[in-house]
Amino acid sequence: MITVNPDGKIMVRRCLVTLRPFRLFVLGIGFFTLCFLMTSLGGQFSARRLGDSPFTIRTEVMGGPESRGVLRKMSDLLELMVKRMDALARLENVSELHRAGGDLHFPADRMPPGAGLMERIQAIAQNVSDIAVKVDQILRHSLLLHSKVSEGRRDQCEAPSDPKFPDCSGKVEWMRARWTSDPCYAFFGVDGTECSFLIYLSEVEWFCPPLPWRNQTAAQRAPKPLPKVQAVFRSNLSHLLDLMGSGKESLIFMKKRTKRLTAQWALAAQRLAQKLGATRRDQKQILVHIGFLTEESGDVFSPRVLKGGPLGEMVQWADILAALYVLGHGLRVTVSLKELQSNLGVPPGRGSCPLTMPLPLICRIRVIDTFGTEPAYNHEEYATLHGYRTNWGYWNLNPKQFMTMFPHTPDNSFMGFVSEELNETEKQLIKGGKASNMAVVYGKEASIWKGKEKFLGILNKYMEIHGTVYYESQRPPEVPAFVKNHGLLPQPEFQQLLRKAKLFIGFGFPYEGPAPLEAIANGCIFLQSRFSPPHSSLNHEFFRGKPTSREVFSQHPYAENFIGKPHVWTVDYNNSEEFEAAIKAIMRTQVDPYLPYEYTCEGMLERIHAYIQHQDFCVAPGPALPGAHTSQSPFVLAPNATHLEWAQNASLAPAAWPPAHSLRAWLATPGRACTDTCLDHGLICEPSFFPFLNSQDAFLKLQVPCDSTESEMNHLYPAFAQPGQECYLQKDPLLFSCAGSNTKYRRLCPCRDFRKGQVALCQGCL
Repeated sequence: MITVNPDGKIMVRRCLVTLRPFRLFVLGIGFFTLCFLMTSLGGQFSARRLGDSPFTIRTEVMGGPESRGVLRKMSDLLELMVKRMDALARLENVSELHRAGGDLHFPADRMPPGAGLMERIQAIAQNVSDIAVKVDQILRHSLLLHSKVSEGRRDQCEAPSDPKFPDCSGKVEWMRARWTSDPCYAFFGVDGTECSFLIYLSEVEWFCPPLPWRNQTAAQRAPKPLPKVQAVFRSNLSHLLDLMGSGKESLIFMKKRTKRLTAQWALAAQRLAQKLGATRRDQKQILVHIGFLTEESGDVFSPRVLKGGPLGEMVQWADILAALYVLGHGLRVTVSLKELQSNLGVPPGRGSCPLTMPLPLICRIRVIDTFGTEPAYNHEEYATLHGYRTNWGYWNLNPKQFMTMFPHTPDNSFMGFVSEELNETEKQLIKGGKASNMAVVYGKEASIWKGKEKFLGILNKYMEIHGTVYYESQRPPEVPAFVKNHGLLPQPEFQQLLRKAKLFIGFGFPYEGPAPLEAIANGCIFLQSRFSPPHSSLNHEFFRGKPTSREVFSQHPYAENFIGKPHVWTVDYNNSEEFEAAIKAIMRTQVDPYLPYEYTCEGMLERIHAYIQHQDFCVAPGPALPGAHTSQSPFVLAPNATHLEWAQNASLAPAAWPPAHSLRAWLATPGRACTDTCLDHGLICEPSFFPFLNSQDAFLKLQVPCDSTESEMNHLYPAFAQPGQECYLQKDPLLFSCAGSNTKYRRLCPCRDFRKGQVALCQGCL
């Protein structure tokens, strides 16, 4: 049985997964292949057998007396209307008599006002009364018939004494006392009789044995598998705009963005279709729930869209929807808990009853997670024992099921978003229209500008400073007088401002948003602050409680590490001389608009296509865990004896993705994480390759002497410890982690190559 308690914890037999609010995840539900959700799930969800509900007729009978009462109320209301109309008519007649000077005769074509309407109301009232009588007769007959059937089966509706169902009698007792505590029991046909209790407890839940006189065919009927349909690229997004809904400022923003990028999505689809050729792509049925925008979660985004609030999440959500739709998959979008529950098959009531359709598989979940979740925080038992437990962690998922905004955490999958791509003509126009001394500040909220007067004063010596800070007419923002503030701008106007500017400057917050990429794509140089010491959950309130130990060395690490100079300059803002020297150098530097391929529409389509096509967390892991021995090692020592490579004559693991031949294994220096070790060699850490290396043979091939070998739960393993010459293997596959380091260990790191401009995919991954 699987239940979700009101505090948001999903119990899967003995496995606990906690779903906290404000996360977007993807899961398979019923006929849905994937389902994008972002919400706090409340109520109790529990498993249920497949089959049609046997209670349809009884549910209708239960609603009969209520319907009869409604008809009687309608009849009473109509009678009241007739009386009032009659009184009004008499009053009208008296008035007419006075005006006619005592004439008591009406012409045939001049009936008293309201007379015809009154006759109609009287006729309707009579019809309603007749219907009420007939409904009453039908109900009495149905109840009499039901009473006779119940009387005939009374001996068959006693709680059986069956050792295989020890809880049956106790559950029947509970139902007698509490069946009215939740309307969901009536939804499933419980009406207070012993038979209805036993039918529910044997066919909806599993506490009692099936009743021998019940037809079991329907309950045992397995659902027919959906026929496979080939996905076809789409270029018209009008239906997607309808699916996204309306009524919220956040949705309006997302729809405007999607509509503005329609032509670029269509062109990207054409390019990817040519690249994939005849590759078959099965259509997936995807439920998308954006719980961050539900009223139940507080919907903190919509009220702030027009007040300078964060838009990065909505940019990503809009682009995810567009990419999935353009790829040809079936979508259903919900932004309320009621809609979500309806799609999950949650019966009406307080959540005490099971779902009405098959439950999701944990392996189908994909969590949209801006800052990433490291394996040490994801593993519930390990996080609890070793101090990594946070409100956002311990979901016990495969870490690759978490999907990030930037590729900063290789333990997770990189989802991303898109920036508008310029054609060559637009790029040339931008280059010709640039102002050499114009700077735009990154920050729409006035709080970001506080304490930055020193930087602004230096910048103002060389450049004209522009801002887009939200303000209300009666309360102008507190920014220096020399700043030209445009107020909050619509996205197209903000793009035009960037196309004129030379510099886009950040003040350290917000972290890792889309705006710097948009500025660089529009020909700006991005200047940002270097953090010393780096910001992390250990020393900065913003990251505190987030399920990652990642150290952030600048406002936008992706821009610093994956783009860099001349487009991105990272300097110490606390050093006035260094800051001023950077401003002077930037004014002398000429750059072209630049957008990394992975942030184009085509790049995002390519990446999500690969994930949907190849990522499958429902299959059993290929390589065995410690203790298993293979006949022949698939590794060979590289010619320069620095790392391991996949042997050319070795057979490939059939289910491995990325393909195993892209693996390169390095032994890290003490205190170095695998993420950094792979980057040092121009590669990306690939956690799905850890199982291949989790053996003593890998250490032997690297000529590492293991005096002893042990298997333990530790997110730094496999690793080699000095002194002691001890080799440690990983005991739990959920703890394989690219992140993490300790000066005691030299970690064994799986690395891979990557496609140019697409770090999420290896060269042979598409």
